Amino acid sequence: MTHKISQDIIGYEVVKQEQEPAAKPVAPAAEAKSNIIQMHESLQRPEMLLGSTYKIKTPLSEHSLYITINDIVLNHDTDHEQRRPFEVFINSKNMDHFQWIVALTRIMSAVFRKGGDITFLVEELRSVFDPSGGYFKKGGKFMPSLVAEIGDVVESHLKMIGMIKSEEISEHQQQIMDEKRAQFEGEKLAKNAEQETESSAFPAGSQLCTKCNTKAAIQMDGCMTCLNCGDSKCG
Repeated sequence: MTHKISQDIIGYEVVKQEQEPAAKPVAPAAEAKSNIIQMHESLQRPEMLLGSTYKIKTPLSEHSLYITINDIVLNHDTDHEQRRPFEVFINSKNMDHFQWIVALTRIMSAVFRKGGDITFLVEELRSVFDPSGGYFKKGGKFMPSLVAEIGDVVESHLKMIGMIKSEEISEHQQQIMDEKRAQFEGEKLAKNAEQETESSAFPAGSQLCTKCNTKAAIQMDGCMTCLNCGDSKCG
């Protein structure tokens, strides 16, 4: 396409093609960061994994439940080394729970391999309630269901490998708790000593005497007789 010049030319200059800016050198720190391996579902399973097995014994079944969680170690022998759960297996002689246990382990293992924040599994499992009622595990902790106790095991494992930080009690709170515990144990010992004194004075199962208000009334010769004051319904 041509253009007609209608004015006198008084000057000119050559337009140069803009040069592309040179690529900035990659910093060593950024390059090292790009080489950090993160947990993802495409990560190949190694031949050997580190595992921990936990035993669950509930009053719901005569057979124990064994939970094995295998971990993979990422970025081994580097500053970014971390241990992450890779798969879970649950085994028991009780076959009543076989189907849902297999389904649960496969779903949990898939969530582990997905990567990211997997700590939400603990609360999800703990929020499952058994319609027939829960139970108390050893130590006095209430478990609303067997699934909830599995969630408790997962939390213990995640705390062990450092994915969940344990809440530390302050020194002041610990001191108050120790004082309360000592006070409670002292009162309990005093109460037990009092009960032992009473039981040593009169037979166990003695009833309250209406005359002397002492637990010393027993059935003797077909008549309630107080061993403390001698009161008898038979005269």
